[in-house]
Amino acid sequence: MNAKNKKKAPSLLGSLDWLTIFIYLVLLALGWMSVCGASYDYDQAGNILDFSSRSGMQIVWIGTSLLLALLITMLDDRIFESLSYIIYLGFLALLLATPFLAHDIKGSLSWIKIGSFSIQPAEFAKFGVALCLAKVMSIYGFDVRNWRDLIIGIALIVLPMGLIVMQKETGSALVYSALFLVLYREGMPGCILFTAISAVVYFVVGVRFADEPLWGIEQMSFGHGLVMLLIQIFTVGLMLTYTKSSSKGDSRKGSSSRRKLIGTLLTVDAAAMLFAKYVYPCDAVWVMVVANGLLVLYLLYLSLRERMMSYLLIALFTLGSIGFFYSTHFVLNNVLEPHQQTRIRVLLGLEDDPRGAGYNVIQAKIAIGSGGLKGKGFLNGTQTKLKYVPEQDTDFIFCTVGEEEGFIGCAVVLLLFLTLILRLLHLAERQPYTFGRVYGYCVLSIFLFHVFINVGMVLGLTPVIGIPLPFFSYGGSSLWGFTILLFTFLRIDAGRDRMQR
Repeated sequence: MNAKNKKKAPSLLGSLDWLTIFIYLVLLALGWMSVCGASYDYDQAGNILDFSSRSGMQIVWIGTSLLLALLITMLDDRIFESLSYIIYLGFLALLLATPFLAHDIKGSLSWIKIGSFSIQPAEFAKFGVALCLAKVMSIYGFDVRNWRDLIIGIALIVLPMGLIVMQKETGSALVYSALFLVLYREGMPGCILFTAISAVVYFVVGVRFADEPLWGIEQMSFGHGLVMLLIQIFTVGLMLTYTKSSSKGDSRKGSSSRRKLIGTLLTVDAAAMLFAKYVYPCDAVWVMVVANGLLVLYLLYLSLRERMMSYLLIALFTLGSIGFFYSTHFVLNNVLEPHQQTRIRVLLGLEDDPRGAGYNVIQAKIAIGSGGLKGKGFLNGTQTKLKYVPEQDTDFIFCTVGEEEGFIGCAVVLLLFLTLILRLLHLAERQPYTFGRVYGYCVLSIFLFHVFINVGMVLGLTPVIGIPLPFFSYGGSSLWGFTILLFTFLRIDAGRDRMQR
């Protein structure tokens, strides 16, 4: 072949995705301005570049992050896949040792002090988990639709979560649950994701409306009755979706039996409610519980008669739904820490604690609302300058954006994050091999979770679990961790052309 016809390999600089790097740099700049606004002290005016101040130290973290990014891009992209197991096991060992090495900071044992600064291993462990998950899922023959492989994938995610919970860092542990979206992208059955969403619905509805009477009858709980009805609806919906017969005759017979089942459940529910309302006041919800129990037995019978595993799995879903719901109150009152209980009750509107758990959110809302459309201007925020918002330069940094830059500033920041996540989605989908695609989805899932939960908790829409806003919150651990995650993926993406040649 003529040398002129040979396809010239693109250079590293030409292969990097510069749009993502540009968004990263813009977010770093806006994040530094927000840290300046949140940590600015009227008594130290003009010292925002002083390394003894938070804004000055953030420049150090940004500079070292840029050096990390440069170092990662200079590495061979294949090194990440080859060292993935070692990195994962190394971080597991570090997470296991952290509670014994860490200093107690506000009840948390997640920070290891090294000299004059501290690091949080949980922020870096996300990198190791993402690499290992990508490596395992890229093995030939691995299929998350196979239960054995699915359990392996789940175990890789759950194991570090458990170690982080031991450090009393529930919020940091919950971040890893975002990686289940990766399993779903790679073929995990949708019913598993549906089960997780159902559990959240049961918890929120059951706890929020547990003490409200149903139909004016004090003995009946509106929350309990609604959850039992939802279980019935979800169960029948799963039957309609996953138990369709192949032959037309069996299909017509199955449709008829399902209609009868739906009619029977509705009749039993209505009769129980009417009896409790007009005949004898009692807790008719227990009739619905018994009906759901009989529904489980009916599904087990169908599973044996028709030899269909789907009926058995649906029965387990129904039984598990009942058990999970009636365990939520025990978990809320006896397993969760008191401050976690209070935060959930405040979020659900069950408790008003303006001087305690609800104080941060109330002050953050006031700060954001005071910014109006255009904001008060850089370093002109009063709520943040007077330190009304606790953790205003870390977990609640977004309220500084709202106060100083207003609605327009908040919209710009959220649009930048949206653009970054959509760009990562595009990069992940164009990967020619599984390792790069899975790692890319891990990165975007982690970013999506952080942005959604952090902004949501500042606005009072999600529980306050104490996780940073990427590239905005003050501190080196989170900034380094996000930079390593992002630029490792950009380096892997830059090597995609080698795989295609």
